[in-house]
Formats: sequence, structure tokens, C-alpha cells
Amino acid sequence: MEEVEARIAQQAAAFDPAIEGYISYAIGGRGKRLRPILALLAGGATGKLNSGHVDLAVIVELIHVATLVHDDIMDEAERRRGQPTLNARWGNSLSVLLGDCLFAHALNLSTNFENSGIGRTIARTATMVCSGEMIQTQRRFDLKLSVEDYLRIVEMKTGSLFSAAGELAATISEADPSVIEMFKIFGMQIGTAYQIYDDCLDLAGSESVTGKTLGTDLRKGKFTLPVLIFLRSASEFERERCCRLVLEEKCEEMTELLKNGATNGALNESISAGSELIRKAQNALEKAGSNPYADALFSLGDALREIFDQLRV
Repeated sequence: MEEVEARIAQQAAAFDPAIEGYISYAIGGRGKRLRPILALLAGGATGKLNSGHVDLAVIVELIHVATLVHDDIMDEAERRRGQPTLNARWGNSLSVLLGDCLFAHALNLSTNFENSGIGRTIARTATMVCSGEMIQTQRRFDLKLSVEDYLRIVEMKTGSLFSAAGELAATISEADPSVIEMFKIFGMQIGTAYQIYDDCLDLAGSESVTGKTLGTDLRKGKFTLPVLIFLRSASEFERERCCRLVLEEKCEEMTELLKNGATNGALNESISAGSELIRKAQNALEKAGSNPYADALFSLGDALREIFDQLRV
């Protein structure tokens, strides 16, 4: 990971000096680096780690950062990773273009793999991530959005990049096709579960703890899993109340409604759904056998389940 961090920091130098400072600011905030961690652990679990795994870890993180830049613009978020967002500092126009630069640079780096299929998978994944975001934006304030629709969007916009990290790490290790497929599925399930967690956090988390702007999903009409679970079994009166709270941006009252066991405890049910996805991913991972890297991936699932449980009410 130290090598990955050093390589990420070095990427700013690849840009024109006039924009190098903006790039450094965008990639300098130390996030959780879950996607690079997954790439390295999957690589170690399936073979000997090499420079290709480091390259993959850098690329998936750059794509992720690019999506965050664009997310913050659409959400009008003011803080990310404890500091002002790019759009808060320099406005939307520059931030959109900066996100585009990061996407393009990541795709350019992906062409350096000798196996051209790796670059194609990365490009295809970037397309899927953006498509998922577009569908989510298209269906804002859509009361006909189902839980199944939501999960498809989440798999596209978040799960797919985790999935690519696992799949391509095993590909670089030249693992058997069945093993590659297993890590592809593992990444998809872990990534989808993490997005469910992030959506629950947006409702029930604390900005002082997370270091980022929360409550943006409701304000922008993004119906996430807790809201959809609530609406699925709510009475007409409860649905109308929910819609009114969303339109009036009364996030705290909405969160209390989703926590309320009398109305079905949709927040806890969402947390359980995310935890179950992690459990399925861990069960599949057992087929890979035991080594320090595979064991660490299993522990990563445990860590995600722990942070889920912290949101329970």
C-alpha cells in the first residue's frame, strides 16, 4: 500500500503544470483505499504480488476519485475526507473537467498492460460506473423505483469497480478461470454491500465523524435501500408522509421514520441485507483456500460488518 500511495501521489506530475495543483488536491485526500486493498489482497491470494497488481490498484483508485469529484458536484457537497470539495473551492466547471482528466488518465494507464483484455475490462467498468450514476440521476424522486432497480444501480455504480479489482488482480496472477470468476463475484458482493452501508450512513451517520457532507441522497431525491424498504410495505398515509419529508428536506425526521420499529425498522433491515451480502462473499471465498492474503480478505468482510453494526438502532 505504501507503494500504491507513492504511485498515486506521483500521478499529478503526468499533467500539465498549470493543472498539476488541482490534481494533487483531488488525489491527496487519504480515503479508505478499499479498492486498492482489494486488488492487492486478491492478487496475493491468487499468486505472487507484482508491479501489475500495484498498477491495477492505482488505476481503480483514480477511477474512484474521478467518480467522487463528479458525485460532489451533483450533490452540491461541501466537504469530503475532512476538507472542502473541489467544487466548493473552485466551482463546478473546473471540477467537471478535472474529474474527466482523472478518468482519461486512468484509462490511459490501463493501456500499459501487456494483456489488452485488462485494459478493455477497465474501460468497460468505467462505462458501467458512469451508466449506473446516470440511471440513478434519471430516476430521482421516482416512487416506482423498486429494491431490485436500486440493487442493479448499486451493482453498476459501485459493485462493478470492486468486481473489476478482484477479477483483474486474479487475472494478473494468471489464476484459473474459475478462481478469477470467484474473485469477480466476491468483489461485486463486497462493493454492493459497501454502497448499502454508505447509503445508510448518509441517513444515520455524523458529519463530524465521517468528514463529508451527509443527507445529500434525500435532498437530491435519491431513494436508497432504507427508503425503498420502507415504501414497499408502507400504508398510503405513511407514503405521503415520507414524500412530504423528502420534498421538505427534513432529513432528521425521515431518519427517525426509517429507524422506527413500529413502521418496520427499514434502516436495520437494510443493514441486515448488506451484512448478508458480505456473508455470501465470505462463504464463496472459502473455496480459494487459506493463505495470509485470502484470510485478510475474509477479515475485510468482518470489518465491514462491524461498521454496519455501528449504525444499528
